[in-house]
Amino acid sequence: MSPTEVAHDVTQKLTPPVTWLDWFKPPSHWPAQGDMLDWCRHMSPGMAALLILMGIIYLLYGFKLFKALVMLNVAAIGAAVGGFIGQKTETRFALMVLCGFVAAALTWPLMKWAVAIMGGLFGALLGAAVWQTLGLEPAFAWSGALTGLILFGLLSFIIFRGSVTLYMSLQGAAMLIFGLLGMAYKYDQIAPKVTSTMSLKPFLLPMAIIIPAIIGMLFQQNAGSAAAKK
Repeated sequence: MSPTEVAHDVTQKLTPPVTWLDWFKPPSHWPAQGDMLDWCRHMSPGMAALLILMGIIYLLYGFKLFKALVMLNVAAIGAAVGGFIGQKTETRFALMVLCGFVAAALTWPLMKWAVAIMGGLFGALLGAAVWQTLGLEPAFAWSGALTGLILFGLLSFIIFRGSVTLYMSLQGAAMLIFGLLGMAYKYDQIAPKVTSTMSLKPFLLPMAIIIPAIIGMLFQQNAGSAAAKK
C-alpha cells in the first residue's frame, strides 16, 4: 500500500460519521476544492446515488419540470435555514420541516421572483468560484460573488427560459459530478488517485461540471424547439 493510500485509509478511520442533518449545516468558510472533495469522500452511497439520479433529471428535464424543481430547491434552502435556527434546540427537525414547507408554498405564487433569487445564488457561487479559480485574492471573493449575483439575477427577468435552462443544467451537472465522485470514493483503489489528480489539476473539476452543463442546455433547447414545432 502506497503512502497516499495509507494516509487516505487513516483519514477515513479517524473522521467521525456524517449524519444527514449535517448536510444542512452552513459551512464555516467558503469551501475550496479540497473541501468539496472531502464532502464527496464522506458521502454515503445512498446520497451519491440520489445526487446522480437528481442530476440527470435536472440536466435533461430541467425546464419541463422547473416549477417543481425550483420549489424543491427553495424547500431545501428553507430546511437549511430552519436547521440553522434550531441547531441548539430539540425542535431542529420540526423547524426544518416547517421552514421547508413554508418556503415551498411561498414559491408557487412567486415563481418568477424565486427563479431570480435562485439565479442570483447560482451567479454568486459561480462568480466566487471563478474568482478563486483565477487565483485572485481570496479575501475579495465576495466581489466576484456580488457581480455574479447581480448579473444572473437580472438575466432571470430578461431571458427567462434561457436562464432557467442554464441554472437547471449547471445544478444538474454539479449534482451528477459530485454524485459520481462520491461513488468513486467508495473504492479504495480509485479514491487516492482521484484526490491526487484533482489536487494536481484543479481545473478538472470545473471542466467536468461545465461540459455536461453545456450538453444539458443543448439537449433541453433542442427538445423545446422540437416540441414547439409540433
